Amino acid sequence: MDKFFITGAAGFIGSNLVDRLLQDGATVAGFDNFSTGQNEFLQSALNHPNFKLVRGDCLDLPALTRAMAGCDTVFHLAANADVRFGLEHPSRDLEQNTVATFNVLEAMRANGIRKIAFSSTGSVYGEAETIPTPENHPFPIQTSLYAASKAAAEGFIHAYCEGYHFEGCIFRFVSILGERYTHGHVLDFYRQLRAHPDKLKILGDGSQRKSYLYIGDCIEAMIRVMRRGAAQTARHRVETYNLGTDEYVEVNDSIRFICAALGVEPRREYSGGNKGWVGDNPFIFLDTKKIRATGWKTTLTIEQSIVRTLQWLRQNQWVLERRPEK
Repeated sequence: MDKFFITGAAGFIGSNLVDRLLQDGATVAGFDNFSTGQNEFLQSALNHPNFKLVRGDCLDLPALTRAMAGCDTVFHLAANADVRFGLEHPSRDLEQNTVATFNVLEAMRANGIRKIAFSSTGSVYGEAETIPTPENHPFPIQTSLYAASKAAAEGFIHAYCEGYHFEGCIFRFVSILGERYTHGHVLDFYRQLRAHPDKLKILGDGSQRKSYLYIGDCIEAMIRVMRRGAAQTARHRVETYNLGTDEYVEVNDSIRFICAALGVEPRREYSGGNKGWVGDNPFIFLDTKKIRATGWKTTLTIEQSIVRTLQWLRQNQWVLERRPEK
């Protein structure tokens, strides 16, 4: 029986992955420091005989190494995912994304574990010259500390896979939506409209074009690839997959979907410019031919994903009571 180790197990993506793997009959060890993870997301898993939760930080290498013992595959999902406020905390991305990944790789080496799946980001492509952007697109100058830290983490994974014969799979996500979503534009807009439905403040000019992916489709893609074998050739010990949809929307489209679902028509107040913050990419749209070649396909459109996310937030108001991290 497969035994998986998941960092960030109490988070949005991690907890959904935990539930899916347990449903499939796997044994799962979860690791989380609960800086952003939620106990509520693991309520079902904690009652499952094949699940064990360890509270710990990926920056604590001895604790991480002990917790990983006995596992055979690692899903490294723990990270600081806040691109917007990166410049206010310049060490956070380095520590929580790059150093934490190094520690995960060292803990794997100590335990004789050879397989890793890593959650990277489409942000590593920066303001790509090719749209939709394929996996082999050259990296540009990085414009956000978040993307730079993820690109560095990818580099460490490649080096460990080459030097220590690990087998790795890197998933470059667009923004993920769906149940247990606790961070991003849908929550930000909903929080504003809940407080004052007559007005909405928007970063940028609303023309930013983004792609989004439903959480269920994201989980299915990762599991499909890891079951096939992350590395498909002897030449490459690491395979990289873009995860996204074959469509994109403007921020203004997202606002329209959200307002229609809530039945409000707020006055829009734009901050101006084609970027919401330093490092914001005004157009993210990934080429997903490679993951689709495995037989994977999306089940929800972006509009359906946004509406489903909003429905979940309306049913889980406690999420809104958390103060936004900065």
